[in-house]
Amino acid sequence: MMQGWFSRPVEVAVGLSGSIRHISNAEQAVELLTGQWRDAGSVLHGAALRACRRAIRGDVSADNAREAFIMAAREAHVLVE
Repeated sequence: MMQGWFSRPVEVAVGLSGSIRHISNAEQAVELLTGQWRDAGSVLHGAALRACRRAIRGDVSADNAREAFIMAAREAHVLVE
């Protein structure tokens, strides 16, 4: 069974069209963070990537990874609030 399911999905706007994606787990978050992320390389981006990878392995809770992902998404101005 895959680790890292979020308690609630995180909505982010992606791509040039700003289509909404519902990120439900750490694996989906890692996929998005390693793709074309607006603030790739920032401190919050790196923290989110590490937290999500650790959540997949079961080293941290999925909700800790979710919070780190939200912070990175907010920084990148892609979080739908």
